[in-house]
Amino acid sequence: MADPLFHGPETSLDAILAARETRVVRRLRAQEQLALPTLSLSLVLPGPVKLCPAARRIAKAARAALSHRFAAQGWKITRHFDEDAATGPEALFSIDTDAATLKSEMVALEEAHPLGRLWDLDVHDATGNALSRRDIGQPPRRCLVCDAPAHGCTRSRAHSLDDLRAEIARLLAEAEGLASADIGDKQ
Repeated sequence: MADPLFHGPETSLDAILAARETRVVRRLRAQEQLALPTLSLSLVLPGPVKLCPAARRIAKAARAALSHRFAAQGWKITRHFDEDAATGPEALFSIDTDAATLKSEMVALEEAHPLGRLWDLDVHDATGNALSRRDIGQPPRRCLVCDAPAHGCTRSRAHSLDDLRAEIARLLAEAEGLASADIGDKQ
């Protein structure tokens, strides 16, 4: 029996590509309107199911962590879009700060949060140029399973979908256990 964490409708590659194009148009429109850096949230969720209980829980944690980070930085935020679509949860924000600072903060958040490796936090400057980890002096994203550079494992399909989902489930359980412990400590 399949893990209920990953149960949901399968999404076609065409739908995923169309959603990506829609995100680009939405981002360009936001940048045209406000001339501010943008942050796009999507998830790193391998396989054809992009909206499932695991995706919703990971996205909820990402949205909460982002809200906390935005408030801690005192950034003025405009939210343009936030949806749990069939192609996966996503959000788009315009943020009144320097794009390099924003990228540095987002990489730090991805690295520090127990679920951060499952978030794709893309930053574009006010003119639409994407900022990479390399642009801010950071190493590439690491693989979920073996800690090698993620792009190599993804390209070669080095790990099975079952192995990737097992790691995602482990990270989710660990993160939610930590959150429960934090709540218990505050009571």
